[in-house]
Parts: sequence; structure tokens; C-alpha cells
Amino acid sequence: MTSTLASMTGFAQSEGERDGFGFLWELRSVNGRGLDLRFRLPPGFDALEPGLREAAGKVLRRGNVVANLTIRRERAARPEPDPVVLEHVLALALDLARRIPGGAPPRAEALLALPGVLRGMNEREPPDEAEARAVMAGFATALAGLAEMRRAEGARLATLLGAILAEIAALHAEATALAQAQPDALRTRLSDQLDTLLHGRETTPLPAERLAQEVALLATRADIREELDRLASHLAAARALLGEAGAVGRRFDFLVQEFQREANTLCSKAATAALSACGLRLKAAIEQIREQAQNIE
Repeated sequence: MTSTLASMTGFAQSEGERDGFGFLWELRSVNGRGLDLRFRLPPGFDALEPGLREAAGKVLRRGNVVANLTIRRERAARPEPDPVVLEHVLALALDLARRIPGGAPPRAEALLALPGVLRGMNEREPPDEAEARAVMAGFATALAGLAEMRRAEGARLATLLGAILAEIAALHAEATALAQAQPDALRTRLSDQLDTLLHGRETTPLPAERLAQEVALLATRADIREELDRLASHLAAARALLGEAGAVGRRFDFLVQEFQREANTLCSKAATAALSACGLRLKAAIEQIREQAQNIE
């Protein structure tokens, strides 16, 4: 059976360069309850975020995803004054010079040295149409790479989960066989307890019929057939999820909780050391599934 599971863990990057403009996308994804997208974009590129979010939402369903964009421009650094900032600073400087008795007029080099007055042509600027298209295409490439890595990790997860489910199936078969010894074990335990309690006392032994009634009552309370039936049903459902397309992580989480519930009840009803040990091994295998299922999309 070919797995369609996807993990929530992955990394991908893409880069491009043309006419002195270069970009680098880095996408990282880890576990998350839902889909949480965080974009780290350079100044001027914020307008691209809605389109980027829409593209990511069509590919990913769950996970905490961080998308980092780095921009490189190799234009010649040719400083130019910002007209608006320069006019504002000049007006403030002239007004201040008039207020100070004997104040000297502002010097040009001093004004140009103020932060924000000069701007370089290689400073990060909003992208033009060609640059925006290149960045969006690069994101699509990185997104496809991230999805592919998550699918590859999902295939590994499916193999591991399949092996654990096979172990649980074997433990289920063992528990089914051991459950047949429950009534005899309860009879022996009850008889031993009565012998210990009545030892050395002049008391009429408990009639065999009464003993059988008590054993039957205890056996009914210790009956694990329903737990075993439900466990078998959960096994079938889990195996079906391994081959199902789409985001199945939440449903797998729910199934793990059901597995745990049946295993806990089985252990609490175990009347033999062998069945109790089998139940503990079952709980350990279910815990392994729980750990791995945390990463399913």
C-alpha cells in the first residue's frame, strides 16, 4: 500500500538572480495544532503577503511554517537626497538658526549627514512587476519542495506506524488468548484467599456452588472481550488512515486516545500476571504511536 501521509516537519529553499536582483526563500515547518504561517519579508515586500498566504494554504493543512525572504540588489550605490526629508530638516535648521542669537546658517554637509536625508539606490525598495513575479515564482518552488519533503517524511512515518500497529495486533492476539484463562485464575485466587482467611478457624467451607457464583460475578467484571473488540476496530481504522489521502493527523490523535483508553481498562481488569504484562507492553506500543502521530499533518 502506497502511503499518502505527510509530516509537518520539513525545510526547503529556492533562490534566483537576474539583472542585478536576487532573492532567497527559506521555508521551515514544524508541528502545530493548525496551520500557522509567519512571513518575514523585507520592507516594501509586504504587499505580496496575501498572495503568498493563499498559495501556501492550498498546499499545506497543518504546521507552524516560517517563510523568510532575503533580497539582494547589486545596483551601484549612488546616494540621492530624499526631497521631502531634506526640505523638512532644512526648515527646522533655518528656524533654529534664527532663534539662536548669532546662529550660523546650517552647513550642507551637516544636513546631508543626518539619518534619512540620503538614501542609496541599492537600499531595499518595493519590487517592480518583474521582481514581484520572480519572488512569487520562487516561493512556489520552495513551497513545492517543502511539500515534497513533508511527504517523504510522511512515508517514513507510515512505515514506522505500520510496524507499531503490527506489534499492537500481535499483542491483541496474545491478550485474546490469555483472556481465556481469566475465570480459572479468578477461581484459584478466590479459593486461596478464602483458605487464608479461614485457616485455623472452625468454619464451614464455602459451598462449591457459592464459590462458582462468586467466580462468575468476578469473571463478568473482569471480562475484556469488549475492550478487545474495540481495540481490533481501532486497529482497522488506524490502518485505513495510513492509506487515506489528505490531512488525517487530527483523526489519528483521536484514535490514539481510544487505544489508550482500551489498554488502560484491559490492564485494570487483568487477573493474571501474564495478561497484566501484555497490557503494559500494549500501553508502551501505543505510547510510541502517540509520539509519532504528533507529527502527522
